[in-house]
Amino acid sequence: MAKLVFGMNQSLDGYVDHEAFAPGPDLFRHFIGEAQALSGSVYGRRMYEVMRYWDDDDPEWTEAEQAFAAAWRRQPKWVVSSTLASVGPNATLLRGDIEAAVRALKAGHDGEIDVAGPALAHSLGGLGLIDEYRIYLHPVVLGQGRPYFAGPRPPLRLKSSERLAEDVVRLV
Repeated sequence: MAKLVFGMNQSLDGYVDHEAFAPGPDLFRHFIGEAQALSGSVYGRRMYEVMRYWDDDDPEWTEAEQAFAAAWRRQPKWVVSSTLASVGPNATLLRGDIEAAVRALKAGHDGEIDVAGPALAHSLGGLGLIDEYRIYLHPVVLGQGRPYFAGPRPPLRLKSSERLAEDVVRLV
């Protein structure tokens, strides 16, 4: 049975914003390894649309960016959306009973399945489907934006902490 994991970069004051701060080279290499090891990812519509950036090659990409794009393209993606008519390569649209669909994904796969997007994570967490939260804590204060936890926080227990880069700590 797969483990459902929600992990994102977060500011000190609890917000996620890929435009306000980004991973440095060391953390980006860590994310490449994470993406290569995933059994797949479940996306909300907004996050999926952001990540579609990796579907098209860019001649300006570094070797690391090319490696991340390859890992992202390889993994199966399941997109939860009631508004999208279609999804891109290696992706499946999920509609209807999302709880049953995600439970079936967990039961039908091994390894880890990533949850991408705080709104989706809030919904799945409320259903008791998320097995692990990974907070990549950056020393940045945003003061506003989309919170990592999009609603009431589930009961949490610190499993581990690890410094991954000069200025990033991962809390599990």
